[in-house]
Amino acid sequence: MVVLVNKFMSADALDNFEVISTYTRRQAIEDGMLIDVSATAKDAGFSIPVAISAGVQAECVTWSDDEQTNQDEVGRLWDVVYLAGWAARDKASYGLRQVLFPMYRIARGDTKATRVHLKMDIGPGDSPEPVVTIMLPTED
Repeated sequence: MVVLVNKFMSADALDNFEVISTYTRRQAIEDGMLIDVSATAKDAGFSIPVAISAGVQAECVTWSDDEQTNQDEVGRLWDVVYLAGWAARDKASYGLRQVLFPMYRIARGDTKATRVHLKMDIGPGDSPEPVVTIMLPTED
């Protein structure tokens, strides 16, 4: 049985359920499913931990010197976190937990930028301190 917990449930409502498995944010970072980009994100204005999914890393950040355009991974990561920061500040007044935001990126093997959307989730981490996770729209 899967139990979805919402903010209206009391703590007592979960007393009769046994936790079968957990997968923490820390484990996801250790496994490479998430990449901690907090240092770069701090420079872009974030004051809480930020991670990107391996999918975002592959689609929007990874780059090699052999590619045809003058880009690098440092600049591509900056684009992701900078635009996420703008989206967070723009949507903060609405109290949204998830925000879709657009960005243009050059796909590997291409020379022209195309528009993609990324999803930013602002929610509890393992402790449950607030954290940001940036992922592809199809990821959770």
